[in-house]
Parts: sequence; structure tokens; C-alpha cells
Amino acid sequence: MGTITNRGRGRATALRAARTAAALALLASGALALGAGGPQDGGAPPQVPLAAQQDQQEQIGQSGQAEPCDLYKSVPPSTEDGPAVKAIKARRSLVVGIDLNSYRWGSRNPNTGQLEGFDIDLARAIGTAIMGDPDKVVFKAVPTADRIKYIKEGRVDIIVRTMSITCERLAEIAFSRPYFTTSQRVLVPRTSPARSLDEALNGTTACAATGSSALEELKTRPLKQLVPVENNLDCLVLMQLGKVDATMTDDGLAAGQAAQDQTVKVLDGEVRPGVMGVGMLKDSTDLTARVNQVINDYYARGAWRGAYDSWLKPYLLDDADRHWPAPR
Repeated sequence: MGTITNRGRGRATALRAARTAAALALLASGALALGAGGPQDGGAPPQVPLAAQQDQQEQIGQSGQAEPCDLYKSVPPSTEDGPAVKAIKARRSLVVGIDLNSYRWGSRNPNTGQLEGFDIDLARAIGTAIMGDPDKVVFKAVPTADRIKYIKEGRVDIIVRTMSITCERLAEIAFSRPYFTTSQRVLVPRTSPARSLDEALNGTTACAATGSSALEELKTRPLKQLVPVENNLDCLVLMQLGKVDATMTDDGLAAGQAAQDQTVKVLDGEVRPGVMGVGMLKDSTDLTARVNQVINDYYARGAWRGAYDSWLKPYLLDDADRHWPAPR
């Protein structure tokens, strides 16, 4: 159920793994609930350089101009329980939308059966801090394309799933303060002649998850064909099978996929610097404030850095400070 496994070298091994991954990705994209109930019971690249922090403070839109909103702005942190938090506690479960298809971010360990990754650690910290009991935190797999839908329909209380904050999304849902800086990168097979992001996207067939910043970027590129999918892992499978030439995704996810599958590599070049946040309903301001307090405490006590060093540093090869969105 959403299991991510390390694949060995060699094309034959990669193709066998691709068939398995395709089936698992299909299960995950069905957003299978992990645990009981819900709000409505419905349901390594050698180097990954980042833009300077000051460049990441403005999200670049499709027009190439900085979008007119503050991606770092959120409600002040608080430990107080307002109406939204009290309603969640009365229900006795906080439902957190997560990913099951992103190695090192959110996946199930095939050996232990446990959920693990950078986002999973943060989700557990938020859930435990708010509910006071980790057993009252319910994880639900959410496809990339349905993240906002799941929030607005009340299927989850919060989303902790490599979700970039954009002005367009801020018009629909609320976000916590940013907890990770990011940019968009391109993965290609190791046999690809492309040596840069631009070369990989000139007249080729490229893949990205529906509803992602990567898909919006690819719409501006001179592609032969754009292939949208529900989850990032689906792109990796299609690339392994020779159906697409390149995949665009967040740099952290790209690094994880390259570490997971030795037949692909991350190319030089990055676009759309931005930040990730925790998504939730716009009118749940007290919940947003509680999440912001948890994120601040999580960083202050060193847990954020510990999670980065454990899950991401071996593949991003950057110090944690390069990826922490310092308040302005």
C-alpha cells in the first residue's frame, strides 16, 4: 500500500520495479485512508544548488513576474485552542493528508511497515502536539492533484505533503508559515543526452503531477508533449518504461527519486524557487496558529534539523540552513 522500495541497478531490474511501483502508485492515488475515520469518514544527485533565500521570498508566476502576495505571511503562532481545534479534539482524531509515494518524504518502509520520511516526522509532531496522543492522529494518503480538494471537502484537517505555497493556492486555502525552501528540477534517464534543464525540455515528452508547480512550469516550455499524472511516482514509472523523456518535480523529491532509482539522474538547473507549507481551511485560523507554534517549536528544539539530516541531507548534500525559510 504505497510502499517505496530501493531498486537495483540495470534496466531489467528497473523495469520489474516499475511494474510494481505502477500498481502501488495506483493504490496511493486512490487516497486510501490509513487508520480509522476522518472528518467526514469518506473516505542523489551530486549537488542540488538552491537560489539565495532572498530570491525564494517571491514566487515566480507563469508570466515570469513575481506574484503580488507574501508567501511567508501567516497568522501569528499560538498555543490556544479555538473553535476548529476544539472541534477536532471533540472528534478525537486529527486527520493528516500525506504522501505515500515519495522516498525520504512520505512512504511506507517495506521492511518495518512503518510510515517514514521528512514530512511524516513533521506531521507526527504536529498531530501529537495538538492532540496530546499520537494514537489520535490519522494519516490519509492524498494524490498530488487532490490536495486542495481534500482540504476544502473536509476529508482531511491538514495536508503535510511537499505542498508549495503559491498565490493561487492562498486564494483557496490557508497555509502555515513556510517550513522548507524548494525549487523545480528535472530528472532524466542516465542514458539521456540532455545535460541541462533546458535541453531536457526542448521538443521532448515531459511529465509532472497534476496540480503541481512543476506542471505549471512545463506549460511554459517548448515541449513535444506534456503528460500530467496524479502522483510524482507515476512520472518515474513512465520514464522507466520509456514513455516520457523527462520528469519535473520539487528538488527534494527529485533527489529522493534519484536515490531510489539508480537509472535516473537530476540535471543542472532549477526554476520557480519557492517554499512549502502545511495546508488547511481558510477559516480555521486557530488551527493555523497552533500549527505555526508547533513548527516554530519543532525547529527551535532541533527536531527539524535532525529530520533533515536523517532523511534529506544524504541526497541534497546541502546544510539544513539552506532549506529553512527564515522569517523576514
